[in-house]
Parts: sequence; C-alpha cells; structure tokens
Amino acid sequence: MPLFVSLLAASGALRVASLNLCTDEYLLLLARPSEIASISRLSRDPADSSLWRVARRYPANRGSLEGVIATRPTLVLTMGGGGRSSEAIARRMGLKTIDLPFPASIDDVERNMIRVASALGDAGRAARWRERLSRLKKSRRMAQDAIYLTDNGFSIASESTGAQWMGLAGFDQRPLPGGRATLEMLALHPPRVIIRSTYRQNQHSLGRAWLAHPLANNARSKTIWTDGRPWTCMGPLMLTEIEHLRRKG
Repeated sequence: MPLFVSLLAASGALRVASLNLCTDEYLLLLARPSEIASISRLSRDPADSSLWRVARRYPANRGSLEGVIATRPTLVLTMGGGGRSSEAIARRMGLKTIDLPFPASIDDVERNMIRVASALGDAGRAARWRERLSRLKKSRRMAQDAIYLTDNGFSIASESTGAQWMGLAGFDQRPLPGGRATLEMLALHPPRVIIRSTYRQNQHSLGRAWLAHPLANNARSKTIWTDGRPWTCMGPLMLTEIEHLRRKG
C-alpha cells in the first residue's frame, strides 16, 4: 500500500471521493461512513444502482475532479479516469488518485476489491466478499445453454466477464453472431434458459417492443429475471445476482 494512503488511513484523515458508478460500488461496500467524501450522482438513482438508498446518505458529484474539491477528499477513485491529464490535474490539487480498470474477468473484480480495501487501510475488508466468490467457484455446476437477453435481442459475448459470471451461476452463454439473438434463432433454436434483465423495464422503446414479441418469449425456454443494474459494472454486486440466478436455475 502506498505510504501516502497508509499514513492517511492510520491518522483517520482519509476521505475518499468516487467519480464513477462502478467505483461507487467498491467504496460504498468497503468504506466506513466517515471515509466517504462523495459518490457519483448516478449511484443515487434507483434506476441505475441497487445501492441508491445507501448512496443518498452522501454528497453527490458529477464525475469530475474539479467538482469534488468542496467535499475535501484526500483520495479519488476513478475507472477510465481520463489518463495523464486527469492525473496532472489531481496532482495540482494535491489529490491522490486510484484508477481502477474495468474488469475484464472475475479475477479483476477480486483484485479491485483488494486494492480499494487496501487503500482504505485494511485489505481484510474485502474478505467476506472474497469468501462468497470462493464458495461460488468451489461449487460450480454443469452449465445450461443460456442467453442473456436485452433490448432488440442484444446480448453479451461468450468470453466476456458477464459470461464468466453466468458460468458461476450454472449457465453457458451461447455465442451469438454480432452479439445479438434473432427472433428466428429464438424460434428455431431456443436456449434452455433465457436470462432477462429488469433494467429500466418500464421504459417504452422499440427495443422493449422487440422483447414483447411472442418469438422472444418462446415457451420452450425457461425465463429467469435478473436485476440488470449490477450488470452495468460487472463488479462485486454481481455476487448477489449470481446467488439469485443459482437459486432460480
């Protein structure tokens, strides 16, 4: 752990701002209330985050370094935070930044958890999340043919982080040309399981109309609903969704 962060954590002076919906997850799950300076405004929206009730206890920011100064952070979490220009701005402001990578694998999620917990002064804060993940990995089951289905038939890549999460739940994401399921394919070669997202389910759009087509609701496929909000970031909140999908599978 960097000496700067270690000293701040030890002195009790650590105050962390998160500029991104995805880094908000790590901060809200791992930090003590006194350590949270602000989180992104998206996490306060029930449509975007399942942590919105907790998030509304803290000041919100609009995702810019300049916008968090008033909350007096000592450390800023970003994800895809703007590269060298943002780092230069942070240095001029006297801020330490940690730019987490968007997870390309489930192992990346675990590494991000450890990194944020360590920055908060105690890597052990990630322990219970790592234990849940370990239990899922140790109890893998035979995977069922499945498609994660969203508006207009768009899905996820069979080698993606989302597909890895599905694998832990016992589902094998079917490879799809162009990352999209067609109505013809769903009619003639339906998967055993269709996983449907509740993300912004009540919003009307052409994409949603596609999902209402009878062929998209093939009776030969079992449909399981999932909270689509954690799928945006593919982070630690996915643990709860995977446990849910296992029970429903």
